[in-house]
Amino acid sequence: MFKTISDPADCEVRSVIRFLNSKNVKSAEIHRQLVEIYGENVMTDGMVRKWVRQFNDGRTNVHDEARSRRPSIVNGGLVAKVNEKIRGNSRFTIRMLCDEFPQISKTVLHEIVSNRLNYHKLCSRWVPKMLTDVQKGRDLAVL
Repeated sequence: MFKTISDPADCEVRSVIRFLNSKNVKSAEIHRQLVEIYGENVMTDGMVRKWVRQFNDGRTNVHDEARSRRPSIVNGGLVAKVNEKIRGNSRFTIRMLCDEFPQISKTVLHEIVSNRLNYHKLCSRWVPKMLTDVQKGRDLAVL
């Protein structure tokens, strides 16, 4: 019985597939050997066939190809504009910022405010009312 290797790197498994494919081993046999050494959760039979097909088509790289990601709309200029709006009205809400910046989602604005600008939501259940001297005198006269 072979010793099982847990948590192999993806490129390691692909290297084994490339090696066995170069020795003309069938994809089903490659999958069986991978499961025998790396365990049940290593790679599906369909993925093994896909990699064998790619190596047969001339692929030599076992590493993932770089993927294009969606460009972020959050940049320094946007963060500065949001900060300027907040400084202008310290009693802001995310909903009010959504009205100011309709092209940006509420989630992105919340991320800018909380993570980039480090503002925290402060909540108070009761704020004492500041009475003027006239109001205090009037209240005492009633008693």
